[in-house]
Amino acid sequence: MSDLIVTRDGHVQIAEINRPPHNYFDTKLISLIADAIEVADADPTLRVTLLCANGKSFCAGADFRGNQPTTPEERRADSRRLYNHGLRIFRGRKPIVAAVQGHAIGGGLGVALAADFRVATPETSFSANFTRLGFHPGFGLTVTLPDLVGPTRASLLMLTGRRVGGEEAYRIGLCDVLTDSDSLRAEAMKLAQEIASSSPLGVTATRETLRLGLVERIEQRLERELEMQSWLRETFDFAEGVRATAERRPANFQGR
Repeated sequence: MSDLIVTRDGHVQIAEINRPPHNYFDTKLISLIADAIEVADADPTLRVTLLCANGKSFCAGADFRGNQPTTPEERRADSRRLYNHGLRIFRGRKPIVAAVQGHAIGGGLGVALAADFRVATPETSFSANFTRLGFHPGFGLTVTLPDLVGPTRASLLMLTGRRVGGEEAYRIGLCDVLTDSDSLRAEAMKLAQEIASSSPLGVTATRETLRLGLVERIEQRLERELEMQSWLRETFDFAEGVRATAERRPANFQGR
């Protein structure tokens, strides 16, 4: 089975992340999502992408399990490749609607915020948990999260790593539609089709105007995010944060 299942419904492309139950991402998965976005851009009959997931979580973050690059240089190069593919998503010219169930955590939150709109449920949780891992936010979140919820609230969410439930997320603007779990995909499709029913040239032109400078801001900020992540990834605290998360215990950070 593919890690990303791509189908269509009329003018809507459906890109379903397929790594259940929690859909952890890596460079390959982000590349596949970026490929789908570029396919939609090249197809004049596609007007909107619905990004969704198969499993308990929309995306619970990066996959730190299994085989990992063994040297700092290889880890930095892998992160660079991942963010280059992430930029391809942000460069997409057509709207993206995300149906967010379960958890959108860490880089998974970054993927959700790469969409134009998010549909969630009261049971959905969002978390920029990087500092809980001894890490630094990535995937452009230092741009996208403040743009959505304001700089002070974004700072609060990133510095504490706290989880935000669906109802609070809707109240603060982190998601745009709140519905019950059984209706999530249908409501997301309803929104996607509503956008797709508008003039495709008008939608593309308006979206481009609204997003002027966004990709450039994200690209610049990703350089800083990559630099900080590459440094922190080699620290004791990051290793401890990953272990503590896996063992479901509080981390014993030591500032080194």
